[in-house]
Amino acid sequence: MTNDQPISASKRIRVSKTDRPGSIDDYVVGEEPLEIRVESSEPARQLAITMRTPGHDIELGAGFLWSEGLLRTRDDLIGITTCKDKSLSLREQENVIVAHVRDDAPAIERTLDRRFTMSSACGVCGSTQIDDLRHRGCSNVTAPQLSDEQLAGLPELMRPKQKVFDKTGGLHAAGLFDPDGNLIVVREDVGRHNAVDKIVGYALMHDMLPLTGYSLAISGRGGYEIIQKAVAAGISAVVAVSAPTSLAVETAREFGLTLLGFARNGAATKYSPAD
Repeated sequence: MTNDQPISASKRIRVSKTDRPGSIDDYVVGEEPLEIRVESSEPARQLAITMRTPGHDIELGAGFLWSEGLLRTRDDLIGITTCKDKSLSLREQENVIVAHVRDDAPAIERTLDRRFTMSSACGVCGSTQIDDLRHRGCSNVTAPQLSDEQLAGLPELMRPKQKVFDKTGGLHAAGLFDPDGNLIVVREDVGRHNAVDKIVGYALMHDMLPLTGYSLAISGRGGYEIIQKAVAAGISAVVAVSAPTSLAVETAREFGLTLLGFARNGAATKYSPAD
């Protein structure tokens, strides 16, 4: 692989099967590092590096900034661009984005005292306690209009849109549904937190925040990092195909977020709000 080979969400490779002779073409999900830089009146500085599936990188960067409390309002984000650093190869430039923010945006201060490093398995979030979300100004979310039965069926409505999963079988998805249960957008990524950040970034770039009454379906487990991103975006409900964690449940109950887990075949377990 050369440094200037284009990157993509999936890659075709040759594999062999244990139950048959010869080799065949197969697809694996793309996984590449993405460096997020922040720039104001000062030169750009590195803020975060995450392993992600290439695609919708601008949304990923915007969503990460919002989810981690690095923007106070939409106006703090002047714009996000791909990297134009001529000292980098074309391939390296594809793996770097630059967020242009106001001089007093929280992201500027954060680059001075901390950098984020994330794997594709789980995110490293700036908020590690419920009190931190309150301190950032996050308030209780609005209850969804959809019934529990309707919420439980959202992952099945998202499933036909998981195109890269159909090809590779190796990544997560997040889907955003409006208050009436209509699917707005689906994003896929090898990291479930990245898929959610892409959703939040989509909403931020389309001036949709807060997502009052909206619901989020995710293909994996409902960990704390997913719930804190949903709360930060004002999402009303999160529906996970797999299990939530104890801190996820605690956070959802604290902020009045409706949380369902094990959503399969139109049924689910409700964890929040508590009865």
